[in-house]
Amino acid sequence: MKATLTPIASAVAFALIGTVAHAQQQTQQDDKKPQAQQVAQAPQAPAAPAAAASAPQAQQVAQAPAQPQAPRAGTPAPETIVITGIRGSLQQSLNQKRAADSHTEVITAEDIGKMPDKNVADSLQRVPGVTISSAGATEGGFDENDRVSMRGTNPSLTQTLINGHPVSSGDWFVLNQSDNAGRSVSYTLLPSELVSRVVVHKSSEASLIEGGVAGSVNIITRKPLEFRQQLTLEAALGAVHATLPKKTDPQFNALVNFKNDSSTAGVMLQVFSEKRHLRRDGVEILGYNQISPTSDVVLGNATKGIAPHPDLANVYYPRSTGAALFEQVRKREGGLLEVQVKPMANLTLDASAFASKMDASNYNRNYLVHAPFFLNEGRGQAPDPGYVVRNQTLVKAKFSPIPNADGSPSTQAYGVYDQIARPDESAETTFFNFDANWRASDALTLNFKAGTSTGKGKTPTQNVAEWDVGKGTGASWNLNGVDSAPDFSLHTPANVPGGDATRSLDWIFGYQNVNIKDKDDWAQIDGEFALDAGMLSTLKFGVRAAKHTRDSLGVIAQGPGPGAFDLTKWPSTFANYPGNFGSGLGGTFARDIWYYTYEQMNAVAPGLSNRDPKIRAYPLADFELEEKANAGYVQANLEGKGWRGNVGVRFVQTKEHVIKFINVPETAPGAIIGSAFGAFLPVVTDHSYNDVLPSLNLRVDVAKDMVARFAVSKTMTRPDYSALAGALNLAPPANQGDIGRGNGSNPDLKPVRSTNVDAALEWYYAPRALVSAGAFYMDLRSYVGLGKVRRQYITFDQAHPNGYMADYDLDVPINSSGKIKGLELAIEQPFGNFGISANYTYTDAKEKGGGPIVGASRNIYNLVGYYEDDRFNARVAYNFRSHFYSGLDRSTAFSQDDTASLAASLGVKISDKLSVSLDGMNLNNPKLKYYALNGDQPRSIYQNGRQFYLTLRAKL
Repeated sequence: MKATLTPIASAVAFALIGTVAHAQQQTQQDDKKPQAQQVAQAPQAPAAPAAAASAPQAQQVAQAPAQPQAPRAGTPAPETIVITGIRGSLQQSLNQKRAADSHTEVITAEDIGKMPDKNVADSLQRVPGVTISSAGATEGGFDENDRVSMRGTNPSLTQTLINGHPVSSGDWFVLNQSDNAGRSVSYTLLPSELVSRVVVHKSSEASLIEGGVAGSVNIITRKPLEFRQQLTLEAALGAVHATLPKKTDPQFNALVNFKNDSSTAGVMLQVFSEKRHLRRDGVEILGYNQISPTSDVVLGNATKGIAPHPDLANVYYPRSTGAALFEQVRKREGGLLEVQVKPMANLTLDASAFASKMDASNYNRNYLVHAPFFLNEGRGQAPDPGYVVRNQTLVKAKFSPIPNADGSPSTQAYGVYDQIARPDESAETTFFNFDANWRASDALTLNFKAGTSTGKGKTPTQNVAEWDVGKGTGASWNLNGVDSAPDFSLHTPANVPGGDATRSLDWIFGYQNVNIKDKDDWAQIDGEFALDAGMLSTLKFGVRAAKHTRDSLGVIAQGPGPGAFDLTKWPSTFANYPGNFGSGLGGTFARDIWYYTYEQMNAVAPGLSNRDPKIRAYPLADFELEEKANAGYVQANLEGKGWRGNVGVRFVQTKEHVIKFINVPETAPGAIIGSAFGAFLPVVTDHSYNDVLPSLNLRVDVAKDMVARFAVSKTMTRPDYSALAGALNLAPPANQGDIGRGNGSNPDLKPVRSTNVDAALEWYYAPRALVSAGAFYMDLRSYVGLGKVRRQYITFDQAHPNGYMADYDLDVPINSSGKIKGLELAIEQPFGNFGISANYTYTDAKEKGGGPIVGASRNIYNLVGYYEDDRFNARVAYNFRSHFYSGLDRSTAFSQDDTASLAASLGVKISDKLSVSLDGMNLNNPKLKYYALNGDQPRSIYQNGRQFYLTLRAKL
């Protein structure tokens, strides 16, 4: 394996060496600081974290582990140490990381509160080996981090838990609700204010819930009995300003916690209400088609006046190239209620309830050159002389309008214009969990957990109009690579509808009544028994039963209704794209584009659409999925002189039940008839899988301040929902006789399984200081890749209102295999009131046959600098992630190019009760860039602008 370091990554590597010489001198300087400025040091032999008391964020107390453990022989009794601020939270994180038997990373509430970060994903991106993305699939990124993944894998292979239990998710975007639905959790529903700490498990243990092939993220909320004061009141009132939409919106968070004098009963309530406007300017190329080597354009056709162009055989060309304006209002509201009771000294009961809902109404417009209308894989017209082919791609081409056979002006459309308003899109997550922790004896501790979680994703309505534009105008494009938007034109004014004097409605499309329901139910009991049996210190054991369901039923595929093609039924007034649309994207293309307003689309389109629940029923998008999982484990915790570890095995049985619908003849027994899309039958698929998952973790104190770790384990997770039972997504052919494209599902997929090896060396050479290096290897078996099948579906367009059967080439998931290997480097270095944090992750990931693994970036690094004194604190954070493969979209590759983001925060402590902070996100106004097979095939380029948060915090 060969790694090529970028300049900043090289600097990190040199820093790992250069800062060590400074460590001892710095330690002496820190020891001379006043007591108020000092930070608790880790003990020479790591002790268990102190029990409890989460105070307000400015004065946190070392946290208890997620599940109580009996003290180990020879371990000093823990003491309560108050640690404050950014530096204190860093020390707390390092203490907990150092004390863990397995390979973990820990982020405390102060880290999240002052990172600057607005949800948990923002903070996790700064953990070595963890990557984030601002998109759930291939919809393109937005201005907020949304998904978390680990070590070069798909986000679906990283498990997210809250307080050790699963959390259901439904997603707000229609494509992620249906044909791109994964198992990853959307972090946009989890504000950072809820968090006490986050524990990232990079190696597996038998006692951890299965489901994270690459690892797991456990988000731990604050607990009522952990607060130091009897009554705690906290509130944050602020505003967020987004530069691109030029909007300022309110933000509110509040917490009240009360516990009795004896700290045996407590209740905590947190609420949040946050609103913000988003605008995304973009240019999109919706896939690439190939020119057929047997087409008229390649071979020539004298009758049609087409000369042969053999150099265009099998050349790729951009399918649809457009100027896309996306606007959205996000309203996130919810809260967490937690009750803790200790009826006896050895019994703690905890009940928690959480709800978060995000209304995500949006409006997307895309004004496109549509090559299937005129080039059509070589069955249409040839490009004018002067075209350019590079990297097997038609990067530059002009198509002049061709008169009709009778000499009259051409009526050929060269473009389409999509306007899609989604007024009611939303996502929500809820959970209820009950925990009972009982210390049955000095040796035996039992923990019981039961609960339920629901996730919903809704797109009740899509108000859509797709127009044929650029009739008889011709078209052209010039692709400018990945860094700049392409030049493209329909050779007609786009600023008024009259610029397309012969425009006509092409179609009205889009799913209606999408209602994803995702649900988890669980019950488990875990035990830990302290032993005095040589190196066997404790024995952990447990059983768990869980049920997961996900369904979407009653989807409607709308079409045009009576009067839809009559232009007089549509509004006569219009608006235009913002004057600064696309100003940072580069390229030359229409920017001052007309559109019907959001209000007009929502008022007019429903009345011109056919949404009959029977005639337009589309069962190909319906599905039901049920998974029942039963698991049991035993784990031995081991300890010797200078070392600790655990070895165990987890057994999991998964029973899977999938219901999908297929097209059948109307005469088929039991066929469901009445839909314009044909007759349907449900198909039931049942499978049962058994998995034995052994694991070993070893931690060795190789020196006074140095820890070595080694782990090996087998892990598993289930395939994505859309891979097993997702909606069928079709891109119809341009003409009858052509072949359409799309993607479907495969209910026969096996679980994703992996054998993981992990090794790390950590040197805690000074207070708040760390140098670490690690290596990891994953042997992915039954990894989910993509294959192709050809199927037929009834297809409708303006020329075929009654439909016809068309061939489609579908991308469907299949079981494959892959290997991932890499290394991680990290450093934490204080300089008095200043400090730096840096890490670098290298990943080499390949699917069987040499193809890329979804989500794998070869190089990732983070640089963070901070300052803190009694009154002021500041942080600057820079994140870089190299390009990665995102999968297929419209049957062509979809990869995201290198991305970098800059964030900063400034805080001022006005008094012990008041503080104010200013946070800036995406300060470098990053471009999110995507491409297909290579850099000469750009897919899209977006900008979301910058966001600034001003917040006043008060506490009592």
